[in-house]
Amino acid sequence: MTDSSHQQEMREAARQVGRRRFLTVTGAAAALAFSVNLPAAGTASAAELDARRIGDDPFTLGVASGDPLPDSVLLWTRLAPRPYEAGSGLPRARVQVRWELARDERFTRIVRRGSATAHPEFDHSVRVEVKGLDADRVFYYRFRTGTWTSPVGRTRTAPTRFARTSELSLAAVSCQAYHDGYFTAYKHLAEEDVDVVFHLGDYLYEYAVDATGGARKYTDRRLPAHFNRETVTLEDYRLRYALYKSDPDLRAAHAAHPFVVTWDDHETENNYAGDIPENDVPPEEFLLRRAAAYRAYWENQPLRAPQRPTGPDMRLYRRLQFGRLAQFDILDTRQYRSDQAYGDGWQTPGPESQDPTRTMTGATQERWLIDGWRASKATWNVVPQQVTFAQRRDVPTDAFKLSMDAWDGYPASRSRILKGAESAGVDNLMVLTGDVHVGYGFDLKKNFDDPASRTVGTEIIATSITSGKDGSDRPGSWNNQMKANPHMKFFNGRRGYAVVTLGRERARADFRTVSAVTTPGAPLATAGSFVTEVGNQGLTPA
Repeated sequence: MTDSSHQQEMREAARQVGRRRFLTVTGAAAALAFSVNLPAAGTASAAELDARRIGDDPFTLGVASGDPLPDSVLLWTRLAPRPYEAGSGLPRARVQVRWELARDERFTRIVRRGSATAHPEFDHSVRVEVKGLDADRVFYYRFRTGTWTSPVGRTRTAPTRFARTSELSLAAVSCQAYHDGYFTAYKHLAEEDVDVVFHLGDYLYEYAVDATGGARKYTDRRLPAHFNRETVTLEDYRLRYALYKSDPDLRAAHAAHPFVVTWDDHETENNYAGDIPENDVPPEEFLLRRAAAYRAYWENQPLRAPQRPTGPDMRLYRRLQFGRLAQFDILDTRQYRSDQAYGDGWQTPGPESQDPTRTMTGATQERWLIDGWRASKATWNVVPQQVTFAQRRDVPTDAFKLSMDAWDGYPASRSRILKGAESAGVDNLMVLTGDVHVGYGFDLKKNFDDPASRTVGTEIIATSITSGKDGSDRPGSWNNQMKANPHMKFFNGRRGYAVVTLGRERARADFRTVSAVTTPGAPLATAGSFVTEVGNQGLTPA
C-alpha cells in the first residue's frame, strides 16, 4: 500500500463517522474494523487455536510487568511468532496461555499459576492480574503456550500503605526513537538494582523507519517496507510496537523490572494537544487515529484494567504508593491540555500563553492530583509526567523565549499545581520528566522570576534513550540556559536515564549516560549526582 492510499484509507473511514457519533457510539470500530470494548460475541464464537500448532517462538516480544501494588502484580506478554507481519503470524483465533509466578528464578517454589486467553481482538496480547500476594516481595514469572516457554521475568509487589520503608530505588526513562540508535541504555538498566522503572513518554515514534533502521545502519537485515511510513492506523501502531519490542535490550529491561508507563505525544502524533492534531486534518480523522494509537498502547503495555481505552479516551493518570515513603501521582499532560499558544515552539510569552483559563491537565485531573496530596501521608510526593515543569528560558536576556509545549506555555496551570501542593502541606515534592532529550536537574521555585524565592521541590529530567542520536555533554544551548536559569543545577545532553533513590532523610539522583547510541555496546557513565534533603528541598552535588 502506498503512502497516499494509506492516508486515503483513514480519510474514507473518517468520512463514515462524524465527530459526535464517534464520541458516543462504536461506529468508528466498524469503520476501522476493530472493536473498542472487551471481546464480545464475535470472540466467544471464534475458533480456539491448538497451541501445539504454533511452529515458531510466539514470545518474540518478551514479557513485562507493571504498576506494582502491595498484594498484586500485573503480568504481560503478546504472542507474535512473526512480529513484523500484520496478525503476527497467528490466525484470528483464541489461544490459551498458561502462566506461573514463583519465589525463585528456577520455579521450584511456585506460588500462583493459571491460564489466560490471548484474544485476536487484542492482537493476542495477554495481561494477568495476580492477586493475594505478600507485600514487598520479589517474584519471578513466565508464560507457556503449546511447546513454547517465554523468557523469565522478575517483578515485585509494593510495600503496604503504612509500611515504614527505608529506601526505594527507581529509574526514569523516556524518548526511545528506534531510528535514532541502539537501546544500549536499556541493556545497562537491566543490570541496575532498582525497584521500579518509570517510563515518561515517547515509548515509540510515529515517524518512518527505513530498511536499515535509520541511524542503526543495519547490514545484517532489512526491515519490511511498511515500517517506512508514518503510523496512522491500528495496524500501523501494532506493527511499530512489534518493531520496538523486538529489540533485545528493551526486552531485557522489561524482564528485569516492573514498569510504570505514561505516554507523551509520539505514541500518537508529535505535539498533539487534546483532540487537536499537529497538522490540519478533520477532527474526526484525528480522533480515529488517536483511538488506534491508544488501543495499541493498551495492548502493548503492562497496564491494569482501569486503563483500558474506550475509543479515543483512556484514563491513564493514576496513583501508586510505596509504603509511607513515597506516593506517585502519574500524570497525562497530552489528552486534556489546551492547544499550544502562539502556534507552538519557542515563543515570547504573552497574553495568549498567560491566559489563566489554560490547562495542562484538565480540571478533573488537576483536582484529582491536589486532592491526592491532601490525603497523602508519604514522605516523598513524586509526580512522574511528560514535559519540563520548571521555567526554562533560552537566553539570559530580556528577549528570552519559552517552550510553548512545556509547562512554560501553561504558567497558570503550573501555578495552580504549586499552590495546591503548598496548601496540601507537601514538603518534599519531586517531579520526574522526559521529553527534551537531555538530562536536567532543577530546583522548583515558588517564584521562578526571583532566584531568592523559596525552593518548593525538585525536578529530575531523564534524558532520552536514543532520541537525538549520540548527543554531547554540553549542547550548544548549555551556556545560555545555565546562565538564564539559576535554578538549573544540571544539564547534560548525552543519552541514558536517571536513577533516583528515595530515603527517609534525603533523595539522591544519578544521571547515567552512554557515550554513543549510533553504534552498539557503549559503556555506561555517571554524568552527575545530586541530593536533596527531606524538609530542605534543593539539589546539591552529591
